[in-house]
Amino acid sequence: MEEDAKAMVLGSFLADSLSLGVHWIYDVNRIKKEFGRVENLLKPLLDSYHPTKDRGEFTHYGDQAMVLLESVSAKGRFDPEDFFSRWRALFKDYHGYLDQATKATLQNFASGKSIQDAGSPSSDLAGAARIAPLAFLLRHNQDALVKAATAQTHMTHNNPLVIASAEFFARVCWNALRGTPPTAAISSVAAEHFKASPLSEWVKKGIDSRDKDSVSAIATFGQSCRVDHAFPSTVHLISKYENDFKEALIQCVISGGDSAARGMIVGMVLGAHLGEKHLPQEWVLSLKRGKDIVRLLDMIP
Repeated sequence: MEEDAKAMVLGSFLADSLSLGVHWIYDVNRIKKEFGRVENLLKPLLDSYHPTKDRGEFTHYGDQAMVLLESVSAKGRFDPEDFFSRWRALFKDYHGYLDQATKATLQNFASGKSIQDAGSPSSDLAGAARIAPLAFLLRHNQDALVKAATAQTHMTHNNPLVIASAEFFARVCWNALRGTPPTAAISSVAAEHFKASPLSEWVKKGIDSRDKDSVSAIATFGQSCRVDHAFPSTVHLISKYENDFKEALIQCVISGGDSAARGMIVGMVLGAHLGEKHLPQEWVLSLKRGKDIVRLLDMIP
């Protein structure tokens, strides 16, 4: 399980970095024409949302997940105050993009709200997408994992459906690390914990779309950051490419829109399921902070 757990975290970061070059381009024909299948990590264009970033770096989502990994590695546990302090420091002189959820959370905290109450009302799935470090830290304690995953999401995305999504995919990862195929894990988690939730309907839509072309399916669900768009798209990718890590993330990226948020979850779940041998080594070697990630993971018991 230990090596699969490391692949789970690396898989999530790889997905974010693969998305970096074309992140938030919604025109899939433009992606096809200018970038092709996006089979390698790319440097963002100067007119993109991430012009200051280089090939192998992260979007602002991946940067936040890295801060979370640094926090849990230093503390040996999930410490909300330490994470939030590091998270605020990340954005003090940030050389990347600041989304609305980040701006609103920072403003709320500056106005006097506590770290428990400062979270934005954002419906973006991104708040639930950075949980891989917690899934590694708490891989032996499912209840603690769920508690930590929802707490860290709440800190920046105080939206019930985004928080529920963090719990959902934390549970899916827990089962995937124990050998349950991801699609079966998704179905069982939905049935056991989310029967009366909109998440169950999104699960059904995602799984039922497995026979469809991914670009078309994700266009139908919606390419945006919104959880009601991104959640079924994420389920589609996991279930359609359950045994093909690389293709799942390529299809995620060429489908356009917010490929980073859904990709981080896809990479996390399929990394847990398939293990390190299925992570494309050319991507791993191109990841600028790849060695740092492994070093930090090795510090966590």
